[in-house]
Amino acid sequence: MIIKAEVARKEQLREVLVFLLLVMPSMVLSLFVIRQGALSFDVTAWATILRDIGLVALIAFFLWHNGEGRERIGWKVRAGGNEVLLGVAMFAVLTTTSSLLDEGLRAAGLPGPSTPLPKFLEATGAWQYVLATILVVVVAIAEETIFRGYLILRLSAITRSTGLAVVLSSVIFALGHGYEGTAGVVTVGFMGLLFALVYVWRRSLVAPIVMHFLQDFIAIVLLPLLSHR
Repeated sequence: MIIKAEVARKEQLREVLVFLLLVMPSMVLSLFVIRQGALSFDVTAWATILRDIGLVALIAFFLWHNGEGRERIGWKVRAGGNEVLLGVAMFAVLTTTSSLLDEGLRAAGLPGPSTPLPKFLEATGAWQYVLATILVVVVAIAEETIFRGYLILRLSAITRSTGLAVVLSSVIFALGHGYEGTAGVVTVGFMGLLFALVYVWRRSLVAPIVMHFLQDFIAIVLLPLLSHR
């Protein structure tokens, strides 16, 4: 049994390394392209949507190949209504604490983004607001599936520590937000940590998805739409 467990652990390590090999280069390269101002909103939105759908499809293949059900990565719909309400309530906690953290980091001299919303995430016109809504829905579902459901499952098995898995998944999640400056990266890492803690607590992705969606929808869709009126 010990030998089989060790073999399974090594297989999961190889699987995670393959997954990170696919996702990390695109995260790093996108950071350099973004800093050069080479991305429009349409290109950013479609590239992100297609990438995230592809990564979720890859995770689905891994689960199928290993004979694992979707429940293993938190895809549980039992008491969905209660989980949605919990997500809304926890979003209030997320907003308050992350705002205080961001303000404190900026006050300490850590750099943040020069504008509230980067140009490549700034929608203009009716079609782009529709695309922005589609984007935040896909991102909330996909990134919680990737960084919370899948990575915590695999990193827990590899490191034999759920706590370490939570921290590592939050760090990886934050690395994709380098365009937000040091303060922004730390704040996003904290948000990822809170998403992860709620996921580990509930063993369901519903509440973290709701929290993630509300965060992005307000920042990318609602506030810009209201400011243009």
